[in-house]
Amino acid sequence: MKNNNGKRYTEEMKEAILKRMMPPNNESVSQLSKELGITEPTLYKWRKEARIAGNPTPGDGQVSEQWSSEDKFLVVMETYSMNQADLAEYCRKKGLYKEQIEAWRESCLNANGRELNQSKQLNQKLKEEKRKAKTLEKDLRKKEKALAEAAALLLLRKKAQAIWGDQEDE
Repeated sequence: MKNNNGKRYTEEMKEAILKRMMPPNNESVSQLSKELGITEPTLYKWRKEARIAGNPTPGDGQVSEQWSSEDKFLVVMETYSMNQADLAEYCRKKGLYKEQIEAWRESCLNANGRELNQSKQLNQKLKEEKRKAKTLEKDLRKKEKALAEAAALLLLRKKAQAIWGDQEDE
């Protein structure tokens, strides 16, 4: 593996560094960069490649509850088909709790349901707003017609006064 500076890194070294970014260590990219002398962009690139490969690699020093939804989803995907014993071993190895993973799984499963409910609510609000807009436009047209009629009457009165003069003068 070769980076922009021309340095070569072995696959074993890269895997060891990625392992430090993964749970339970969750070491930050900046901390690893300072410690190992590898540039942050290189480490970010490795982390991105690991995520694309399906590995949760927060690499930001955060506790598991502060992980991105992408990392939580990857853990859920990784553990979905595990039995209880395998899940318990996975949790011990990654420094997670079974309850956390179950909560994340529940959130993932309910995500589309919430989206459907939100969509229904938004459609309902949109219908209400359209109805309001239609009512307001109707009122506006009525008021415009009344204003035009009043303007026409004033104009006629002025013309009549110009033709016949003020009736108050007589």
